[in-house]
Amino acid sequence: MSTLKLPVMGFGGPVSSSLHTCWRLYQGSTALELARNAVFILWASKYFARGYRQLWGRGLIGTTSELYDTLARKFFKLFYRIPSIRKKVDLELKKTLQDVEDKMIPKGPDVTYYNKLPADGWSDDAIKAVLIKNNEMKHSDWESGKVSGAIYHGGRDMIQLQTEAYGMYSTGNQLHPDVFPGLRKMEAEVVSMVLDLFNGPEGSVGTTTSGGTESLLMACLAAKMKAYNERGVTEPEIIAPVTIHAGFDKAAYYFNMKLRHVPIDPVTYQVDTHAVKRLVNGNTVLIAGSAPNFPHGIIDNIEELSNIAVKYDIPLHVDACLGSFVVPFLEQLGIDPGTKFDFRVPGVTSISCDTHKYGFAPKGSSVIMYRSASLRKYQYFLATEWSGGIYASPTLAGSRPGALMAGCWASLMKMGKNGYLESCRDLTAAVARIRSAIDSGEIPALHVLGNPVASVVAFSSSQVNIYDISDAMTDLGWHLSALQNPAALHIACTRLTLNAIDTFIADMKSVVTGLLHTKELQELEGIKTKVNAGETSALYGVAGSISTKAIVDELAIGFLDNLYK
Repeated sequence: MSTLKLPVMGFGGPVSSSLHTCWRLYQGSTALELARNAVFILWASKYFARGYRQLWGRGLIGTTSELYDTLARKFFKLFYRIPSIRKKVDLELKKTLQDVEDKMIPKGPDVTYYNKLPADGWSDDAIKAVLIKNNEMKHSDWESGKVSGAIYHGGRDMIQLQTEAYGMYSTGNQLHPDVFPGLRKMEAEVVSMVLDLFNGPEGSVGTTTSGGTESLLMACLAAKMKAYNERGVTEPEIIAPVTIHAGFDKAAYYFNMKLRHVPIDPVTYQVDTHAVKRLVNGNTVLIAGSAPNFPHGIIDNIEELSNIAVKYDIPLHVDACLGSFVVPFLEQLGIDPGTKFDFRVPGVTSISCDTHKYGFAPKGSSVIMYRSASLRKYQYFLATEWSGGIYASPTLAGSRPGALMAGCWASLMKMGKNGYLESCRDLTAAVARIRSAIDSGEIPALHVLGNPVASVVAFSSSQVNIYDISDAMTDLGWHLSALQNPAALHIACTRLTLNAIDTFIADMKSVVTGLLHTKELQELEGIKTKVNAGETSALYGVAGSISTKAIVDELAIGFLDNLYK
């Protein structure tokens, strides 16, 4: 029998010898042994490929670090299962969760809970009385502008208009465009208006969603299904900076994808594009960046991400949910965003924009945009064999509240481009004022992270505990966002914040000056300053610790459980 000659593709003798050895083993194997060996080779090659991609993408040091983190978490989870340890942990958790419950859930003789339907319906006056009482419960002082983000208030006139739109379309449902053709028309117009803001090219499309998280979920799902249908990818991966919104983590969790986080530049706080490039492999289905990111208000280098996406023919998503109706107007105001971030960048294939943030639309509205319908179709759900008929929906939801869409459309039409331009001018001026107060030393001992140019500014300190600042500002009625890795705070300016900027700067100056004075006195007395003093510090110090990751998970679960008590 003639000998089969296998090409060795330029490799030397050892490879040729190994191939011939495999051939000899093949000649002497039974069918069962061949099948067994084939399964083993497939299994081994699969995990070898994973290991190779990991080493190539993260390097030896990065891979070792990730392996250490994984093993450490597993070890501490097992450690906490030791009965004596678990008993102590549960006791502390119970105390902490009880404190969370006491702060979250109103109690007392003047608080009544209605846990069952009334036998007979209430009168309108009785219902309104309880609505007013619930609305007047103790809460953060958002009306005075002391809450970072969260409340994107368009003014009393806007709320009145939205209320009228709500009433007019309260029975509307976008699931039935034939029954509510006006809602279909308004939704299509809202998508078109937002596409225009982000320079959508001919053929660009989109849908509305219930918020930024759903928009991100749709972008990830579309990228996953595109890769599966067009390239056969079964182990999809997303590459995104550590500062990307947690909605990407949720998408990876829901859709069985792997999210590969990449570090940020320690000076610019933008995504490290070199790290992105190293992580690209055959399983990559989506690259993502922010405009701007939530933690630090920094716009990633989208143009450089685009170069990578175009080179490897991978979709690129820009999360502009927070930037929404601010970042499209920066250039018009002469503010350099540092990079183009919309559809003018050739590699950008999808963009998310929250109309319910700086678009001032009612909460529960966002837009996911695509460069072409060929990508959007992969987010659709179709059930053509259902006994109830053909079921097709564009987003996660089936029924969608038409009242929200009517309110969104009315909000955009009321503001107009010039209204949003002026809003952007005011918000960026507020951020510039805060930056100036920090950079000039008017507020001592702080430094700004990166170069924020939109509506968010983040800051930290090497002289005082930043979380102590957070606690002290909370005592003054402020509600700032506490960040970690690195420890920092941020304020997202809104229209309500504009009238409170001087108060914010004065309060920050007072708080930081007081903490510096306290630190000086402690040092004179030989007292070491506690690294994790205060409630905020304790929480975020624990959150960043591998050994207490499981505890933080349980605290978060307890917090969510309290929402329904």
